[in-house]
Amino acid sequence: MTLQRTMKLNRLPDVTKTSGLRPMEPRDIKAVRELINSYLKQFHLAPVMDEEEVAHWFLPQEHIIDTFVVENSSGKLTDFLSFYTLPSTVMHHPAHKSLKAAYSFYNIHTETPLLDLMNDALIIAKLKGFDVFNALDLMENKTFLEKLKFGIGDGSLQYYLYNWRCPGTDSEKVGLVLQ
Repeated sequence: MTLQRTMKLNRLPDVTKTSGLRPMEPRDIKAVRELINSYLKQFHLAPVMDEEEVAHWFLPQEHIIDTFVVENSSGKLTDFLSFYTLPSTVMHHPAHKSLKAAYSFYNIHTETPLLDLMNDALIIAKLKGFDVFNALDLMENKTFLEKLKFGIGDGSLQYYLYNWRCPGTDSEKVGLVLQ
């Protein structure tokens, strides 16, 4: 297959699909807290966040965190997606000096299919100039990784929780993303 054909097959649209998708604002903190805490109850290992923590971790900050909420026609927040920025320096390359990487953070869905939400995350990251989008196989992420053509990494993430007693847990039962 030619490079041109490969690029055509893997090209993302220029616009998102989800109706009501917009950047998170301070007025959304309470609803986002309710969404995330309710969603994370299904996992064996997950945080419980208060409004201050939601504001700290999710309110958009340029070059740090991007969070987009889905607001339905009646004004209720039903879903949200988030990713953080982690740039890397490219060594010894004549043209490229850095790699702008997006890392999937928390993506909560109640009405929008997770696949659609994550496809929108990829589109937003592309439009914001990211070079790569990474996602762990935590929570429900395995449901979209292959379908959205994510490449499988060469390692697995292991958490060591100081002073916590926690049995071994399958990745799809982990609702904790560490940065």
